[in-house]
Amino acid sequence: MDPVRIDVSTPSRTYRVTIDDGALDRLGRLINDVRLPERRFVVSSPLVWRFHGVQFGRTGVTSEQPILVPDGERYKHLATVSRIYDALTRVNADRATTLVTFGGGVIGDMAGFAAATYLRGVSLVHVPTTLLAQVDSAIGGKVGVNHALGKNLIGSFYQPHAVVVDPLLLATLPRREFRAGLYEVIKYGMTSSAPLFDRVAKQRKEIFARTAAVLTPIIAESCRIKADVVATDEREAGPRRILNFGHTAGHALESVTKYRRYRHGEAVAYGMLVAAELARGRGALAETDRQALADVIASLGPLPPIADLSTSHILEAMKHDKKMVAGRLHFVLPTTVGATTIVDDVTEKEMRAALKQVGFKT
Repeated sequence: MDPVRIDVSTPSRTYRVTIDDGALDRLGRLINDVRLPERRFVVSSPLVWRFHGVQFGRTGVTSEQPILVPDGERYKHLATVSRIYDALTRVNADRATTLVTFGGGVIGDMAGFAAATYLRGVSLVHVPTTLLAQVDSAIGGKVGVNHALGKNLIGSFYQPHAVVVDPLLLATLPRREFRAGLYEVIKYGMTSSAPLFDRVAKQRKEIFARTAAVLTPIIAESCRIKADVVATDEREAGPRRILNFGHTAGHALESVTKYRRYRHGEAVAYGMLVAAELARGRGALAETDRQALADVIASLGPLPPIADLSTSHILEAMKHDKKMVAGRLHFVLPTTVGATTIVDDVTEKEMRAALKQVGFKT
């Protein structure tokens, strides 16, 4: 297949997303084409480096030692970012530095935040290694960390200078992690593209087989949707909020369980189900569309349980959501497969009913 190239145009920076089997092997040339500073550091996790470090080393991107930090939402905090600052400071990295993230969404978020803040900003390249990062978090410039009271409360908008997506890296991804990324693809289908939604529903076997002819177009379509939305609204002042579909209840679910029980995509799956129940209850979403969403989520495999989690704890966590504006929580509700609306008048009574319907403890 020919490489897919998607340009992301934002007020702060225009950059290219390159999607191609084997793109990692051409990473050095792709970075050189962007003319970024030649002193380059890679930030990764020990696990990713164990699987792909030798291949990355052959790219010639850097002769510096990799900066390896722990992965996972429970490590996504300022103390871990400080380890990246420490590593850069020890070797006197200056503003003529390029930081290359090589990992999943958490690595990209943390190292991206380090790039945004170290010396007030150095060049940044994302090389995502999980499906979730390839279709979502590597694009759009959201970087940051969690706080004890809520997810992603500390962060910035800092666009990368390039994103290089190599679908072949997904070969080592555990099935659960791969499935977690597919929930984000479903999100894009539900908010913006009925054909993408239908493709996931009808081609599950080929997708899980990671067949390039099926998987690469799904990655590319998700990236195009994200790129178009980000170009319209870089800093989430309006239209970009649709990308938070499923994330309001999802982030609360992650926070309540201390980021230990659910993968981010799994929490978003539950969040989409909650949002769909809210929309159905308001008469904004047809029952057939709500059921279609529930069916495609269920068809991917079982989600971790929620029956022991109380609605009161979820509601309390939502009060600290970053989507709270002037004391009102903005909620993305689906109106059909492929379209959404944003409301700010969801009541606690509605939320409790929707959470109960999905399966949370009353």
